[in-house]
Amino acid sequence: MQQDDDNGMKYFDMFRDRDLAGGILERIRKSATRDYTFMEVCGGHTAAIHRFGIPSLLPDKVRLISGPGCPVCVTGPDFIEKILAFASMKGFIIATFGDLMRIPGMTTSLEKVKAEGNGNIRVVYSSLEALEIAENYPSSNIIFPAIGFETTSPGTAVTVKLARKKGLRNFFILSSHKVMPPAMKAILSSGTIIDGFICPGHVAAITGSSIFRFIPEEYSLGCVVTGFEPLDLLLSVFMLIEQVNMNTASVQIQYSRVVTENGNEIALRELSEVFEPCDSYWRGFGNIAGSGLRLSYPYEDYDAEKRFPVDIPEIKENSSCKCGDILRGIIKPEDCPMFGRGCTPENPAGACMVSAEGACNIYYKYRK
Repeated sequence: MQQDDDNGMKYFDMFRDRDLAGGILERIRKSATRDYTFMEVCGGHTAAIHRFGIPSLLPDKVRLISGPGCPVCVTGPDFIEKILAFASMKGFIIATFGDLMRIPGMTTSLEKVKAEGNGNIRVVYSSLEALEIAENYPSSNIIFPAIGFETTSPGTAVTVKLARKKGLRNFFILSSHKVMPPAMKAILSSGTIIDGFICPGHVAAITGSSIFRFIPEEYSLGCVVTGFEPLDLLLSVFMLIEQVNMNTASVQIQYSRVVTENGNEIALRELSEVFEPCDSYWRGFGNIAGSGLRLSYPYEDYDAEKRFPVDIPEIKENSSCKCGDILRGIIKPEDCPMFGRGCTPENPAGACMVSAEGACNIYYKYRK
């Protein structure tokens, strides 16, 4: 075991080598002949960028901004209200990821409801764990709030198929699964000015890099599918600068140790069998056509909304919270008037401050 740990550390050390990083930075400095703005659309990238202090290493001409990369953050407030409505119903168990617990609804949150003893709410680490609860509590209806991009949605698809195989009739999902390309189109169509995308490595591990072809083909912008270590990020910035300088927009794979052009065919097959595209609400963007995933006809018996329709109050979002502008890359977290004042990780006003992959949470954690 120790040998395996040592080999693992050596593997990571390869991507954190100080001398190699210095060499890439020198090439970035020599190549940066103008101002560049690149957007990452993965919360894991945002966390890694600030954890490793990448912005402080780059020349002033190179600017990195965060996009809608956190699935919890872009999930609309109506979704939270629906979960709260289910939580208040007798005979229901909410099996949810921990990140959703503290997202504020109109008047409360799942965390507060659980603390007050007004709902049966359990934190799980996977949809399979939620399915296990359904097996153990056959007289209760188990609702699994399914969030996440293409990375996690195949897992939900497999779980739904397993529920049908086991003959479980008390397991349901409330889907807020989303797909990334329509949101990236919305960013570019809304007038956000960038010079290229740092594309999400985990999403592309499932989908393949081919889903990003529309970016150079339709918008003449470069993009690089990127890993999560310092050398990954620095090399991707250099690759994007080179694309801009040479006016050769394309989809490049920096994260080739994980990502291929065509992706994980097994996961994609499971996904397409269980889910179908639908319109979906994104915080900061509104409804984006074809950006969501709902259960297809053969599996709609597991759709919580169709089985148990609920009424929710009219949604009024906090106008002082600028989470939507942050998700579109219009402002940075510190530009929000509530950042670090009326909104902190201990007392969040918006979803971007709650999630560990939310831009506000990350900027607050790694602020100078």
